[in-house]
Amino acid sequence: MSGAGGAAVAPASSAQPAPEAGMTWWYRWLCRLSGVLGAASCAISGLFNCITIHPLNIAAGVWMVMNASVLLLCEAPFCCQFMEFANTVAAKADRLRSWQKAIFYCGMAVVPIVLSLTLTTLLGNAIAFATGVLYGLSALGRKGDAISYARIQQQRQQADEEKLTDALEGEL
Repeated sequence: MSGAGGAAVAPASSAQPAPEAGMTWWYRWLCRLSGVLGAASCAISGLFNCITIHPLNIAAGVWMVMNASVLLLCEAPFCCQFMEFANTVAAKADRLRSWQKAIFYCGMAVVPIVLSLTLTTLLGNAIAFATGVLYGLSALGRKGDAISYARIQQQRQQADEEKLTDALEGEL
């Protein structure tokens, strides 16, 4: 059953998604590595957070473990190869745009902090939040070069000068 599902998903996952075409290969791997490290930190901190009698700490710990499993499922589906739906979820996550991943990952990382503001939840969710920030930065796009920026500034300055001369000529 997993062979049929994997074969159906393989062509979709092998093609690069259009929204991330501007990302370099090393930045894409940096985001993936950050997601895997964020999942590990969330899982370990979530387990430590569950060792308490306070219900909100336990809820935050459970959310952190769930956050870790979602991060691993989306960023490293090979870690979940025995789950039949892992490739399907990873293919759907790859089709998301960078800003959607950024909001999703940052939102998932903020919920445990809102539930229980402790050092364990802050440090545990820091790398998961950083993954969302990395995806958010990739959604902004590349920084322009200095020549293009100077050309745009010159065009704006010329347009402003033309408006000023038109205004002065209109007054005379």
